[in-house]
Amino acid sequence: MWKLLFLLLSADAAFADSVVAARHLPAQTLIAPGDLTVIDGRIPDALADASQAVGLETRVAIYAGRPVRPVDIGPPALVERNAIVALEYRAGGLVIRAEGRALARGSAGEMIRVMNLGSKTTVTGRIGGDGLIQVGGMP
Repeated sequence: MWKLLFLLLSADAAFADSVVAARHLPAQTLIAPGDLTVIDGRIPDALADASQAVGLETRVAIYAGRPVRPVDIGPPALVERNAIVALEYRAGGLVIRAEGRALARGSAGEMIRVMNLGSKTTVTGRIGGDGLIQVGGMP
């Protein structure tokens, strides 16, 4: 009985795959299919399917042959640091728009600090899917 269980567990581990970087991927690199390779054997915390990483961006540098982990990748940034962005404040029927300078880099859904160019005040807002920064109020 124990031998059968061991054989089943070891057979499952033998057929497991892990995704590794095919080349050096600097931080903030958009991952393409050719950037990854799949190897036999399970590496702890590594992705098992390369399609889970294609189209995402590296959060840290990943060296060739190193495993690609979910914590090392994320959605691509929509807003770059120092970029001029649109700010929007909504409350009830009131909508105020202004220009700001992004003080951080971020992707959709992330909170970043932005300096309002008109008042020189620093505010915090959430990046929308279109790159618009929602500050305060109710969306």
